[in-house]
Amino acid sequence: MARKTGTYKTVVVEREKVKAFIPHPLPPKSPRLEIKGYLADLHSEALASLGQLAVAGEMVPSARWFLYGFVRKEAVVSSQIEGTQATLMDVITYEATSRTEHPADVEEVCNYVEALDYARKEIANPKGLPISTRLFCNIHEKMMRGTRGEGKHPGEIRKTQNWIGASSPREAVFVPPPPGDVPELLAKLEKWLHSKDPLPPLVRAGLAHAQFETIHPFLDGNGRVGRLLVAMLLEHWEIMESPLLYLSLAFKRHRARYYQSLLEVRTKGDWEGWIEFFLHCVRETAVDGVKSAKRIFSLINGDRRKLLEHSDATVTAMRLFDILPEHPIVTLPSAVEMMETTKPTAGKAIGALIKAGILRETTGRRRDRAYAYGEYLEVLSEETDAIEN
Repeated sequence: MARKTGTYKTVVVEREKVKAFIPHPLPPKSPRLEIKGYLADLHSEALASLGQLAVAGEMVPSARWFLYGFVRKEAVVSSQIEGTQATLMDVITYEATSRTEHPADVEEVCNYVEALDYARKEIANPKGLPISTRLFCNIHEKMMRGTRGEGKHPGEIRKTQNWIGASSPREAVFVPPPPGDVPELLAKLEKWLHSKDPLPPLVRAGLAHAQFETIHPFLDGNGRVGRLLVAMLLEHWEIMESPLLYLSLAFKRHRARYYQSLLEVRTKGDWEGWIEFFLHCVRETAVDGVKSAKRIFSLINGDRRKLLEHSDATVTAMRLFDILPEHPIVTLPSAVEMMETTKPTAGKAIGALIKAGILRETTGRRRDRAYAYGEYLEVLSEETDAIEN
């Protein structure tokens, strides 16, 4: 059954009259959204997959290892959807060496990592900001700082009309609400997020993402904030203990259906279709995460045994190996600093890991060399090549 999910207001943009869409507040009504039948089964499957992912995250000796890679993978892919060309290797290389061929793109990804870290700390702190318009603005400011979107008022709710999908508003696929309506729409979204809505939290996270994307409160970077919102809600509502679910990869794989499903919420009131798509993405991403976790677990355990059995293994080499999952590219100065040791000792540890086939030199230079944990990076980097537009 079709439902009306909003109203239209005629606005003038660049001397053209267009109809801007103003969404009704959540939850969906007339008819009310019900999670039953196929959607209920899919919801159960998605939750089960998330449970398996949480268990997989506990398989590795340190949860920080898992979190390191997954947070950066999400940051890279979410930024790629917005048009950046940086890969995961670009970002990790930059973090280790401060060198990159894509400085602006890498900076955007690093900003995303910083923004997610900031958001997690705020909502975990009883005295921090709750999930709110103010938090959205602070996240947006951190994401857009120093990037190509810096001129589009980072951290500020837009005061002008925007549109999506064309160079002119008349040809736009979608025209979001007029700027004067945005503060109230965000306030209603915020109120709903902190209400006692009986819908399952995972479903609510999907609804919140779609509603945020429809409001489109910023001039740029809305997609990144909207995808980060899902990670925040899953952790805040205790569906996940940490942001191990990198949904951006599923949205990237199914990009056309992602945009179409959002559009059909606005044009046909098809919230059921959007939730079905969202839950499929959750399940798919969780299954992928479990597979990656098993491969990482197996690789690290196998390489630890290989190093222990190698004739050049030392205590320092083992210490360096245990650092690699959070620093999969190292340099001699970084190894010295992280292990608080001398250059000769750190150099000997790097050499032992090279001889054991764990590290490989990546620069081809005689000076300022960098060494990568190649097989580990291969697992993390799958499907993080830049999108061809």
